[in-house]
Amino acid sequence: MNKTQLIEAVAAKADLKKKDAEAAINSVFTAITDALVAGEKVQVSGFGSFETKQRAERIGRNPHTHEEMKIPAFKSASFSPSKTLKTSINK
Repeated sequence: MNKTQLIEAVAAKADLKKKDAEAAINSVFTAITDALVAGEKVQVSGFGSFETKQRAERIGRNPHTHEEMKIPAFKSASFSPSKTLKTSINK
């Protein structure tokens, strides 16, 4: 499912206009992004949690030349599904 399909599904389930559903979804994504940028954890009860994790600097290899290269430290977003979501998926 892509973003357009998600907007259509939300509009249909919530009986909203597509424009209103798009605004709501964009607001949710912006709020989650802003919280992650600020270093906060976002927990959605019954769905899961989003948080940032720090990845350490490491040495990698170019698969074509086998030359070693330094991969710098970086932050990445991670998602952990809730028990409810895991149960729903595995039915």
